[in-house]
Amino acid sequence: QVQLTESGGGLVQAGGSLRLSCGVSMRTLSVYAMGWFRQAPGKEREFVARFNWFGGRTYYADSVKGRFTISGDNAKNTVYLQMNSLKPEDTAVYYCAANPSGGTAYSSYIYWGQGTQVSVSS
Repeated sequence: QVQLTESGGGLVQAGGSLRLSCGVSMRTLSVYAMGWFRQAPGKEREFVARFNWFGGRTYYADSVKGRFTISGDNAKNTVYLQMNSLKPEDTAVYYCAANPSGGTAYSSYIYWGQGTQVSVSS
């Protein structure tokens, strides 16, 4: 059973920064990619960023490009999401997810964390 544990959420003012962490209970080299998603109240869960363990390639939603950075540390089995210049519209529960196959579909992310709340005040 793969477990993902997020941490680092909280309340921050607009323009501030937070760093989310996601610990993975399995060897990260067994997982092709990790992703961060978010879900705001009344909205569908949406893609935020993706990190490929093989090659280190990253992908971002247009809404966070230039402000968020995803990275991974194999030695610590941890993936991070550095969030800068936060906006009130970034307020959501943030989830990390593991994508063992590397597929591009949402369904390729088969292991999910419990989520961590990020709230940005104006």
